Amino acid sequence: MRLICGMQPVREAIRAHGAALGKVLVEDQKDAPQLDALARFAADQGAQVERVSRGQLDRLSKGARHQGAAALAPELALVSLEDVAAAKDALVVALDELEDPQNFGAIVRSAVAMGATAVLWPEHHSAPLSPATFRASAGAIEHATLCRVTNLAEALTRLAEAPATIVGLDAGAEKAIDAIDLTGPVVLVVGAEGKGLRRGVKKVCGVLARLPMQGPMSSLNASVSAAIALYEARRQRALPR
Repeated sequence: MRLICGMQPVREAIRAHGAALGKVLVEDQKDAPQLDALARFAADQGAQVERVSRGQLDRLSKGARHQGAAALAPELALVSLEDVAAAKDALVVALDELEDPQNFGAIVRSAVAMGATAVLWPEHHSAPLSPATFRASAGAIEHATLCRVTNLAEALTRLAEAPATIVGLDAGAEKAIDAIDLTGPVVLVVGAEGKGLRRGVKKVCGVLARLPMQGPMSSLNASVSAAIALYEARRQRALPR
């Protein structure tokens, strides 16, 4: 079982897993209608609910902001690279050694919101699937298709053979993201802050793309960049073909 903290992450865990949750812990607090509603929702979905003190939640969460709610949920299911490659009209987000759980979780949230078919990342030098990541995704990670691979460059090569267009986000690229056809199977590759895409990963990208920007800023946060690229892909796919 894994620990989830926070009102929205716990709510999404209840929605996704229901009675399969190990337990939903809700602070026993007077005049707390949101917590009472969460407890009722959990019970209605067949989850076991336990009212506990704030001190108990503080100790369990080990400093994480819990907002009076936590849950013990099943481990996240990971899919194989073959499953990712087989998806129809694939729209995949690949994370190149993104180690910040806040950015990792925020990208997962955008991926789910924009209908991405999978989120892909390497097992080393990446943010862990931790309560901080779950919270940053606002519970979206419970609904995401997740794939962890040994070697990202090799995985991207396999997806290119599927075939999919591998688009690396790079602030120095000549082409803007809206000048690239994102209507077919696509993998959007996002690098880490400061480092960007690694050389080996950049080499396997079929095309590099920058975000069209104005003003003095030359780059954006990784999670913001991913969200904009995902939105552009979704916009193109909504246009008449």
